[in-house]
Amino acid sequence: MKKFNFRKVLDGLTASSPGGSSSGGSSSGGGSGAGSGSMHSGGTAGAAGTPREEIQEILSSDCFQICKTVRHGFPYLPTALAFDPVQKILAIGTRTGAIRILGRPGVDCYCQHESGAAVLQLQFLINEGALVSASADDTLHLWNLRQKRPAILHSLKFNRERITYCHLPFQSKWLYVGTERGNTHIVNIESFILSGYVIMWNKAIELSTKTHPGPVVHLSDSPRDEGKLLIGYENGTVVLWDLKSKRADLRVYYDEAIHSVDWHHEGKQFMCSHSDGSLTLWNLKSPSRPFQITIPHGKIQRDGKKPESCKPILKVEYKTCKSSEPFIIFSGGLSYDKVCRRPSLTIMHGKAITVLEMDHPIVEFLTLCETPYPNEFQEPYAVVVLLEKDLIVVDLTQSKDFSWCEAEKELEWHSFPIFENPYPMDIHESPVTCTEYFADCPPDLIPVLYSVGAKHKKQGYSNKEWPISGGAWNLGTQTYPEIIITGHADGSIKFWDASAITLQMLYKLKTSKVFEKQKLGEGKPTAEIVEEDPFAIQMMHWCPESRIFCVAGVSAYVVVYRFSRHEVNTEIVSLEVRLQYEVEDIITPEPEIIPPFPDASSQLPSLKSLSGSTNTVACEGMMKDSIPCLSVKTRPVRMPPGYQAELVIQLVWVDGEPPQQITSLAVNSAYGLVAFGNCNGLAVVDFMQKTVLLSMGTIDLYGSSDPYQRQPRSPRKNKQFTADNFCMRGLSNFYPDLTKRIRTSYQSLTELTDSPVSLELERCKSPTSVKGSRKLSLPTDLKTDLDHVNGHCTSPTSQTCSSGKRLSSADVTKSNRRGPGRPPFRKAQSAACMEISLPVTTEVGYISRRAMLQQLHGVSTFSHDERHYATYTWMEKENRENTFSRSRSSSVSSIDKESKEAITALYFMETFARKNDSTVSPCLWVGTGLGMVLIISLNLPATEELRQTEPVMVSPSGTVLTLKGAVLTFSCLDCMGALIHPPYEVWRDPNSIEDNEKMRKRKLVMHSPSSSQDMGDYQFAVICSEKQAKVFSLPSQTCLYVHNITETSFLLRADVVTLCNSICLACFCANGHIMTMSLPSLRPMLDVNYLPVTDMRIARTFCFTNEGQALYLSSPTEIQRLTYSQEMCDNLQDMLGDLFTPVETPEAQNRGFLKGLFGGSGQTFDREELFGEASAGKASRSLAQHIPGSGGIEGMKGAAGGVIGDLARARLALDERGQRLGELDEKTAGMMTSAEAFSKHAHELMLKYKDKKWYQF
Repeated sequence: MKKFNFRKVLDGLTASSPGGSSSGGSSSGGGSGAGSGSMHSGGTAGAAGTPREEIQEILSSDCFQICKTVRHGFPYLPTALAFDPVQKILAIGTRTGAIRILGRPGVDCYCQHESGAAVLQLQFLINEGALVSASADDTLHLWNLRQKRPAILHSLKFNRERITYCHLPFQSKWLYVGTERGNTHIVNIESFILSGYVIMWNKAIELSTKTHPGPVVHLSDSPRDEGKLLIGYENGTVVLWDLKSKRADLRVYYDEAIHSVDWHHEGKQFMCSHSDGSLTLWNLKSPSRPFQITIPHGKIQRDGKKPESCKPILKVEYKTCKSSEPFIIFSGGLSYDKVCRRPSLTIMHGKAITVLEMDHPIVEFLTLCETPYPNEFQEPYAVVVLLEKDLIVVDLTQSKDFSWCEAEKELEWHSFPIFENPYPMDIHESPVTCTEYFADCPPDLIPVLYSVGAKHKKQGYSNKEWPISGGAWNLGTQTYPEIIITGHADGSIKFWDASAITLQMLYKLKTSKVFEKQKLGEGKPTAEIVEEDPFAIQMMHWCPESRIFCVAGVSAYVVVYRFSRHEVNTEIVSLEVRLQYEVEDIITPEPEIIPPFPDASSQLPSLKSLSGSTNTVACEGMMKDSIPCLSVKTRPVRMPPGYQAELVIQLVWVDGEPPQQITSLAVNSAYGLVAFGNCNGLAVVDFMQKTVLLSMGTIDLYGSSDPYQRQPRSPRKNKQFTADNFCMRGLSNFYPDLTKRIRTSYQSLTELTDSPVSLELERCKSPTSVKGSRKLSLPTDLKTDLDHVNGHCTSPTSQTCSSGKRLSSADVTKSNRRGPGRPPFRKAQSAACMEISLPVTTEVGYISRRAMLQQLHGVSTFSHDERHYATYTWMEKENRENTFSRSRSSSVSSIDKESKEAITALYFMETFARKNDSTVSPCLWVGTGLGMVLIISLNLPATEELRQTEPVMVSPSGTVLTLKGAVLTFSCLDCMGALIHPPYEVWRDPNSIEDNEKMRKRKLVMHSPSSSQDMGDYQFAVICSEKQAKVFSLPSQTCLYVHNITETSFLLRADVVTLCNSICLACFCANGHIMTMSLPSLRPMLDVNYLPVTDMRIARTFCFTNEGQALYLSSPTEIQRLTYSQEMCDNLQDMLGDLFTPVETPEAQNRGFLKGLFGGSGQTFDREELFGEASAGKASRSLAQHIPGSGGIEGMKGAAGGVIGDLARARLALDERGQRLGELDEKTAGMMTSAEAFSKHAHELMLKYKDKKWYQF
């Protein structure tokens, strides 16, 4: 007799939902109405009540906490660059208000301004562990870098003036700030208070000048005299301001706008770059005219006139060397007649001119020098170049025998080699279309992948070490291996080593190599369904244990890969599958006579097994049939070590209809099977025998158990369309219009509108004309993206495949033009069936994908009838929506009939296929977009020998379970609640040269549940849809637990993961919530509103993995990793790198006695006396507002009011006091040494001249 638990009854009452009961073939009637943790009322409980009492779940809410861990990739939209020459760390600011600080590999820190304003400029407090950032909202921020997660100590908001330039002299605590009005203010870094000392623009320029000099574009103190400040104005005026006397020492004027200024280290000359592509060198002794004017890339006129103007030189740096000519390095300045020239960086060293052409526009560059002192020989050794989409470092020390070729003007990279970048800055080399994350994978995988990937690395890098080597990092306590896989738009797949919160590329696989390149103008008929990037990766499935890898592409193909350490030359085997199924068009039937008995060809799967590409080719202008979208190579192909193509499976055109994109994918190495589905049906392929086992429409999978009782219909009449009209929506239409192909510019695929737009509810007309309905309205970029996911359209604003309307050729051409506001990308993702226009009718109390799909009657992502691209303007879309709604509402006859049903989830496992089964058997679980779960029985040959020859029998079992919303994921637990992994084959090299039979025999690992009679032969099946999660007892198929996850939104991703030696269900919801539930009881453990989905990029790349980790693509170029594990949050500080390490500041060069005596007054200049409140007074309060920072001490937020906080403050104060005392002691010792040296020199001088007469001097 089952025990009665009053607490769990209360749990069931409080968590019960108002929804109706589930329907279908499941024995659990009323599953959707049961509460979380309640026993299901229907079905045969059998032994199901026993494990509910016995299974002890060790997870609790204390095991979970959400926090970001690390961000990888190139900083998105960079704007600023800074380098600390002593600490050797680099900072990059972005347009989104982010700051990335980089050091040695493993030292990578991400900071974010709360305002999100663009970063204008960055300035390190050299060797002080601090950074000043100036943002576009006219605010200065002081960041503390002496902690692993930098925090803002102070902020200063300018109210009346806009910041244009900042300069912080070395070892100074006074920051010069130039503004748009031409004024220069001074800020105390320690207190972040504005000084009363101001250099007004009207006092800096000549009184006779009638025009405003423009904004301040440059500020720097003289290397010779720190009391002189050089101020550059935009209109070409440069002023050398004497800070003591508060007047201008000299002024220079030039008739071209100034972009940048840089000093010679002696302080006697400075160089300016101008808007006409010229460089001017000025001497302080003759400021009336430039000492030298050069236009480096200007053509010299024959008549001796001034060379032609060139493009502006945006920045110049003038760096001197002790043993060679100075380096003059600048960006821009190319001739206007070279319209196709790429952005360039020019390096002038003596008479040699080197032009480094870049692939992307230059944002900023910095020259790295040996000394931080501006008044010494700089000795440059590298140039850091920040591009819009890349970061490169050029080695200046390995220039050998370079001669400039005026005709070619091309860079010979052996002249100035670049350093090999240790950071993963090339994630976006081709746009990321999908991601997978594997934690705690087999430890031998990373060395193996690295060994095969190292053979393809580029050569020719500098042989010196990476110069950005600051900070400190250790492995920490996390030791398990992690691998991230990214799929890209060009068909490439990258495997990354993500262990210990680092990221390093292991291996790159190019899937496009199995296909022929379609050459334009060949005259051959083409069946491509995408105009650009037909090889884009849509989804991936990887079995780490067997190393079987399977990918699905946007052109409706699946490739199965096996891993081998040996190179092989072989032909690629190809299969073609017809997966097209028509059903009764309930909404708007076509005007044709439907025979009483459907044609057998519409019910039976059509199988085709060929090696190479298809032989069936339609004539030009005729209907396409049995043609794959791509052509597989028929000749033998050389496959290098690594992943080698085992089989290519392609869906073909059927009666002029393009194949639908694949929405779900699964592979099992032990069974030797791969399964995939789309909105038409399901296909199962035996990749061992290279045969198609099943190709069946979704409706046929139900058999007599179809809850909607849909009837097949006859094939359509032949449609006479030209071949040009047969184009399915492809990646070229997922993205904005382009002038360049996506392989050369990543923006075309992943660059979305990144400005966060809040969700809003607006009342509008229902697509079914039901009064009182509402529609959830999102921004255009998000709404139209979410309308097309998982191979079927879910928005009433889109056209349908069953409308009966056909577009003419002119209409198709018109629709191909992209309207404003169109989103860049739509991807069919099996784990995220999403709608955005969600009607809430008076009859249904919740927003349901099922209701929406039933109203739309199987609208597909790629409309068969209309061939639409849906690229209209937003107003046109709304007009079409109104028309669509009126035409549909009158013909909706039943909400319980559905013409199309996408396959959204697949899972192989050993389980009970039917209620009466007593033993487990191989099965394929199939989930659909309507929340239906079907079980397919797999009858494998009994022995391994027969497996190679006997066919595998695949048949629907008749079992049907139901959930609300599209099914996302499956999992299976044993009777003790432990996760049952699907069986797999132990990896063996298929191309091994050993002939030992033992090596060639397959070794299978089967994870079957315990067969002990005491435990009972039963399992738990965990099924999660976009609306709810259920746990069924097998074989009784009784619903034990049900949890309604969301009613007003839907899940984007759900995974069963391991954590703390237990398992849980992790979910990510479209409203931004991250949730976890214990298994099998589905008790909520965590629910945090963490990440609002303002971008389709997040929705398609978010994924969970074991050990409490997850990731998503936070920008088109960056991967953000996070953890939901409390244990990892606690250990995160040990895993992060230190940005600041104690380094002794290098000593200044000895200038000599006479040079120090007559070389300037810089040594006696006291800024404190000049800029302090005592002498300069206080600045106006209305000019700037001081804002105290929120951080500065690690961990102080949690213990701010307690004794621990006081102790931490006291300890930090003692540390700082001790550090200052140590610095004071060092300075005192230095002063004593200098005094002794001076005394010694004075004594020697006295002895030398003491006996000489006055006339002997």
